[in-house]
Amino acid sequence: MKAITYQQATDTFRFSEIDVPKLESEFDVLVKVIAVGLNPVDTKVNLWKGMVADMDDTFVGGLDVSGQIVEVGAAVTAWKVGDTVLYHGNMRRKYGGFAEYAVHDSRSLIAHPKVLPEIAAATPCAGWTAYRALVARLDIMERKSLFVAGGSGGVGGFALQLAKLFGMKTIIASSSAANHDYVESLGASHVIDYRDEDVVSRVFEITEERGVDVSLDCVGGENQVICASVLRYEGQMVELVDTCDLNKYPQAFLRGIGVHQLSLGSGHVNGAYGRTTIVNAGKAVSRLLEEGRIHVPRLEVITLEEIGDALMNMRSQRTVGKIVAQVAEF
Repeated sequence: MKAITYQQATDTFRFSEIDVPKLESEFDVLVKVIAVGLNPVDTKVNLWKGMVADMDDTFVGGLDVSGQIVEVGAAVTAWKVGDTVLYHGNMRRKYGGFAEYAVHDSRSLIAHPKVLPEIAAATPCAGWTAYRALVARLDIMERKSLFVAGGSGGVGGFALQLAKLFGMKTIIASSSAANHDYVESLGASHVIDYRDEDVVSRVFEITEERGVDVSLDCVGGENQVICASVLRYEGQMVELVDTCDLNKYPQAFLRGIGVHQLSLGSGHVNGAYGRTTIVNAGKAVSRLLEEGRIHVPRLEVITLEEIGDALMNMRSQRTVGKIVAQVAEF
């Protein structure tokens, strides 16, 4: 089959011909890939390749897959050959969606939503993460104000839409000046240029010196500290990129701030409960997508052959919106 493989020695992605993968577990399914989403985590395989037990030069990334089941393992009862499915893959496994066929654990599949494959494949990593962050961790329906670091990216774009959908009025996001109109179109009530403005001061100015109820860091680095600093007394934040370090946060103890770590894909290695967290988020976001209450912001569709170059480009610059590769006809 045709695939994009990761080459460890050169830290590059290659368009290759490799064997169609075999099922590795009785719970596995073989999926014909129709569309696959590209995400920042896919570009950073050089940083997490040690998590893959059988890593070699036939490793295929690609976590967000829209496809059709062509083979099922002996213990698979909820799915059958011919079913169209959507899933967020397990980065620890070798055969992801940057190929004509992929292998995945059937216990974290969801039924394909009634939308185009390229739309569906744009949602798992970004949309499901945003939903889990805002709903499961930050209880967004009970909050009045939110700050999002990285409003123009994949997760940020879905988070802004969800916050507006759930009725929040004060939705503040950071982005470059070039993306301000785009971020506002997704639901931000205020957009701060992180390059030319003091983000923390602006948030307190906007909130009349109270700070925001909750914040979400989609970028990492110094943004972790910014997200902690803009919180009101006993505010809460979700960190998606780095391990939180409360010692870096101004008066973290005295301000009583709450911190949540969130890694969507870690659900794959935390038993039935972990898998359920992924599935439930997927079902909820797919329902909103089908109903037209959220949409995939600024979608770029490419070919399988173009994935390698697109991943390297994503490493060197922040991506606005989502990129999806169409691998086969639906």
